[in-house]
This record gives sequence, C-alpha cells and structure tokens, in this order.
Amino acid sequence: MDREISVDLRRSLKALRLGKLLPTLPDRLRLARERKLDPEDFLLTLLTDEIQRRDQHRHTLRALEAGLLPDLVFDSWDRGTDVTLNTGLLEELRTLKFLERHHHVLIAGPVGVGKTMLAHSLGHLAVLRDYSVHCESAEKLLHRLKASRLDNSYERELRRLREVDLLIIDDLALRPMDARETGDLYELVVSRHRKGSMIVTSNRDPSEWLSLFSDPLQAQSLVDRFSNNALDLVIEGPSYRRRQKPRSGV
Repeated sequence: MDREISVDLRRSLKALRLGKLLPTLPDRLRLARERKLDPEDFLLTLLTDEIQRRDQHRHTLRALEAGLLPDLVFDSWDRGTDVTLNTGLLEELRTLKFLERHHHVLIAGPVGVGKTMLAHSLGHLAVLRDYSVHCESAEKLLHRLKASRLDNSYERELRRLREVDLLIIDDLALRPMDARETGDLYELVVSRHRKGSMIVTSNRDPSEWLSLFSDPLQAQSLVDRFSNNALDLVIEGPSYRRRQKPRSGV
C-alpha cells in the first residue's frame, strides 16, 4: 500500500499536518480509481475524513479533561438490564434542553443500576455539542476543595465549578458532611441556581440529604433550590454489577 503514495505526496501531507490521512489514503485512492470519482468529490471525501477524525480527537481530549470515563457512553448502555426508568424523560434529557434552560437533573436509585453510566453519557453528549463539562465524585470534589485552601487555590477552583456549563457530581450524600463540606456544596448550588446546570447521582432522595448536612438552614436552602429546579430520573432494579461477577472456570 505504501508504494501507492509517493514520497513527495507523503512529505506534503505531513507539512500541511495532514499526515493522519496516510493510513487510509491508499484505500481512498483505489476507491477513487475504481469509481472514477471526480477530483473535487475525492478531495471532499478526504477532507471529510480528516474533519471527522479531528472532531473525534477533540471530543476525546475534552471528555478526558472533563473527567468523563470513555466507556460510559450511550452506545454502551445495556438495554437488556432488568431496570425500570422513565424512558421518555431519558430521551428528553438526551436532547440537552435542560442545559439550555439551566435546569438540573437528579439521577436516583439503588447501588449498581447505572446512575453513573447515564450521568457520564449525558456529559459526553454535552461535550460533543461544545458545552463545557466537569465531572467528579462528590467525595473527590469535597476533598479537593478542602485541600485547595492549603495552597490558596480555593477561589479559583470554586470559580471554575461555578462557571462550567454542566457540573456532574456523582454519588452525593453517601455520608454525613462537616461544616466546611456543607458550606462548599451550599455555595455551589446557590451560585449555579438558574445560571448553570448540574447532574447529581445519589442513592438517596433529596429529603434524606437534610440530615447529612451539618447546618440545617444551609441544608434546607440547598435542597430547596436544587430539588425545585431538577428533573428527577429514578432508576429501580437489581445491581448491574451482579452480571459482571466472575464465575469459576470462566
């Protein structure tokens, strides 16, 4: 295949930073000859390939920077799982209209039913549509904000979390939170109210969050603002992870 591409053409493509076309170029050239493609059509095909490759590469990098796991996308969602959810609401969420309207999303349900999968999948869609996204577990987020006070980067970190188009917090309310953690979450929810969207996954209903925050007034204000601006996607069913349990002899 390499002999079909001249040294001069190879050098020119690399000089134009189009070297990624080289692996598929022999096949494209052969197809163009067989179908007697017009030169303009052939050039458009090559450039379309490169545009798609660059778009995919850009999405991959932005998703990585956002903290999204590459395998947690809708194409990997197992429709055969024994879980129940509002599929109409899920399809509505996939349009990302909630982002345009600055609404939140609560994905609630027991352990292992796919809450994190759906949150990350929606995050990937948002990245594809050029929204800025940050995704992090509640535990890591709270720990990072607490640690940022030690190097005086707290305000910078908080500003970044306030300004991102979509903030995804996974596994919120797994445990009681101290005064500083309560204050940080309160600040995030209040500052993003009607200004930016959040997706929160939790094993608990928001009414159960109240007892986990150290300050009752902040807790009530936080839960009221979030709950009354959120679409609730409730998932019920057995843990998907049971199906992934290793078996003897396999």
